Amino acid sequence: MSRFKEELVKLKDKQYRKDFLYNIIFESDTPEGKIFDIVLMIMIALSVIIAIFGSTFTAPWMKVTTTVLEYVFTVFFTAEYILRIYCSPNPKEYIFSFFGIVDLLAISPMYLGVLIPEIRSAIILRSLRLMRIFRVMKLFNFLTEGNILLRSIQASMKKIAVFFLFVVLLVICLGTLMFMVEGNSPGTSFNNVPNSIYWAVVTLTTVGYGDITPVTTLGKFLATTIMLLGYTVLAIPTGIISASMIKNGQKDINRRCSNCGRSDHDADSKYCKYCGTKFEDDADDFRVKDC
Repeated sequence: MSRFKEELVKLKDKQYRKDFLYNIIFESDTPEGKIFDIVLMIMIALSVIIAIFGSTFTAPWMKVTTTVLEYVFTVFFTAEYILRIYCSPNPKEYIFSFFGIVDLLAISPMYLGVLIPEIRSAIILRSLRLMRIFRVMKLFNFLTEGNILLRSIQASMKKIAVFFLFVVLLVICLGTLMFMVEGNSPGTSFNNVPNSIYWAVVTLTTVGYGDITPVTTLGKFLATTIMLLGYTVLAIPTGIISASMIKNGQKDINRRCSNCGRSDHDADSKYCKYCGTKFEDDADDFRVKDC
């Protein structure tokens, strides 16, 4: 009982109160922090499940129950968001961080839904908060592969942009060509260039809705050619990113000098930058960087 009173007295101190809340909300190593993270994950999962299946409910009492639960979750997440800002050593840094923005997006739809009811469906963004499980389960060491993928996509953006521009020009030309071939056919859906370009996009990406189809022999032949071309077009971005991933993956490997033992050399190094020893193409010269 005396210990409980001591804690109450300590909580009157503002800095102690902030540190106490920080250890619970931001830390996952303490028993209190682990319990809070588990409860938070459960609340997020339940709110996402209700948001997904709530739209299928037809009975009035089920809709009312769903709405009440959504507001309960929103109040809980709002209180959590405010407490995170309150106890954060750098509130501005948290607010504009990735998780800070996600936390704000998780609670905003319910409040904006008062003015725009349709926007309430955006509460499904709360599912992004489940990414916190990486921190709770200590899985951040497994994100190295994700970083390699992000670096590979970033490094390939210029090539992909050029390729995307080529594809845009290609579908414009193919759509216009199909309009020239099918445009004069009776009852054709290729009655204008935009419709024909839309068909070219759907066909080239191998989606194939089937809402617009050619009827002439030449049109069918052209459609077949575009379908086969689509497989080649889709494979090119994959190849670009794959090559970039291999290149970026090699950046996470060091070469070790067999003479001086220093191991902070790049994978494509030919000579040791410390003693000048020439590297041999031996697997023993390589080692993965420490994470």
